[in-house]
Amino acid sequence: MTSNTALAHAVPLPDALAGRSIVLVGLMGAGKTSIGRRLAARLGLPFRDADVEIEAAAGCSIPELFARYGEAAFRDGERRVIRRLLAAEPMVIAFGGGAFIDPETRAAVRADAISVWLRCKLPTLVRRVAGREGRPLLAGGDPNEILARLMGARHPFYAEADVTVECGDESPDATTTKVLEAVMAFRSPRRLAVALAQARYDVLIGENLLPRAGALLAPVLPQKRAVVVTDETVAPLHLPALLAGLAETGVETRQIVVPPGEGSKTIETYASIVDRLLEERVERRTTVIALGGGVVGDLAGFAAATTLRGLPFVQVPTTLLSQVDSSVGGKTGVNTARGKNLVGAFHQPRMVLADTGTLATLPLRELRAGYAETVKAGLIGDAGFFDWCERHGAAVVGGEAEAQAEAILRACAFKAAVVGDDEREEKPDDGRALLNLGHTFGHALEAEYGYSGGILHGEAVAVGLGLAFRLSARLGVCQPADAARVIAHLEAVGLAAELGQLNRRFSAAGLLAHMRRDKKVRDGALTFVLARGIGQAFTARDVADEAVLATLRESGCAP
Repeated sequence: MTSNTALAHAVPLPDALAGRSIVLVGLMGAGKTSIGRRLAARLGLPFRDADVEIEAAAGCSIPELFARYGEAAFRDGERRVIRRLLAAEPMVIAFGGGAFIDPETRAAVRADAISVWLRCKLPTLVRRVAGREGRPLLAGGDPNEILARLMGARHPFYAEADVTVECGDESPDATTTKVLEAVMAFRSPRRLAVALAQARYDVLIGENLLPRAGALLAPVLPQKRAVVVTDETVAPLHLPALLAGLAETGVETRQIVVPPGEGSKTIETYASIVDRLLEERVERRTTVIALGGGVVGDLAGFAAATTLRGLPFVQVPTTLLSQVDSSVGGKTGVNTARGKNLVGAFHQPRMVLADTGTLATLPLRELRAGYAETVKAGLIGDAGFFDWCERHGAAVVGGEAEAQAEAILRACAFKAAVVGDDEREEKPDDGRALLNLGHTFGHALEAEYGYSGGILHGEAVAVGLGLAFRLSARLGVCQPADAARVIAHLEAVGLAAELGQLNRRFSAAGLLAHMRRDKKVRDGALTFVLARGIGQAFTARDVADEAVLATLRESGCAP
């Protein structure tokens, strides 16, 4: 039991970690028991050594268990004892060296505890265990060779721990301090569950996720093999961190790098990616990982959806736009000369890793473009979120990490709810189609620019949002004050919300012609997402061309 004196001087865990046990993992000789006792005393928690608990349950020593029943039976008993410990009150638990290798045990630890890997160099471990009795795996062999082999086999599993602490020849008290500091600094990423009829996956949001990609993705990768698709801009910025994170857990990787920008979102680039995947001899359990913005996500996702009739897919979005929108929902595809996203497939990811640290490398223009898709969620169906955006939008665009993480979480939560209710956009009216608010106008602008980069997708959507509310006000379904409020907010964060604010002139008739080629046309009629007010979007198919043309002209478009 923990004494009252110890409790009085205990270091309190942060609220986010309170109520969870702390599990120490690592090879024999790492110091799990000695460090665990000290850590438990400092935190005012009970300490349990899993090996001691196993011996007590079995009524004999671990060497005797190995000798009588073999390792398989020992591991089964170990698994049951660990489940019991994890289900009890919060404590510090020292695992035996092989316990964390079991996938069921790792899953239980993820759910109920914080795991800490005490990583030691080989000479340190050999020095600590050489000549000691009670180590069945060292019996009759050279400790140096056996430990080196165990390191190769077990380190990729230990790397799935939440926290890694490098342990050297410092005193146990010094190592305990390092562990305590690492645990106190640990923050779990924000986690959002996307639940669909045929699939379920998590969106993880937080800083420094790329270096831990292997650990975070381990539960969803069918095999430790992946192909990363990225572009020439993102590769030097973020690919090394992602590859290192995957390598930590033993994931073998290959890379496909495409030119950046909307110009790559073509059938030709898609075909080249598929050819490279086949050249790498991917199997149906090989995962495709998209590292980049919406273009890379759409391309890689479409290739994953169609190669070998479907490969596992993971989204690692690196732009604000892709983190709040395109990485969630499973839409993939490419553009053609006749319009945007006209060829594609629905293919849900196994997981989305939104590392907010990648946003620090984005130019202000890209942040603003991503913000347009963020605020869209509030305009469609969450007036409270739009209020939040009015208060915090400048902080999101200005690079404040907490504001960005909150915006990503809230926008993704809204989209996940919509997608969960209408995964394949089959509802004729107020389902997933509402996510196209601003997009009928926006896609027409992108087509007018020829997908050349002259206007970013988010920039086009921002103008489209302004136009959608202008059209709604013209038709009398929302108050002109709501349209003015939307336009004012977009302009306040540096986005154009009017056609007259863009760097070229447009023909109203020409933009309308582009809209008629949009994939949202049904039975020859244009589909618009309009609004009865902030957070009250709806679909409409009875909008007269003249109202659309008049709205375009009012926003600064030539006849």
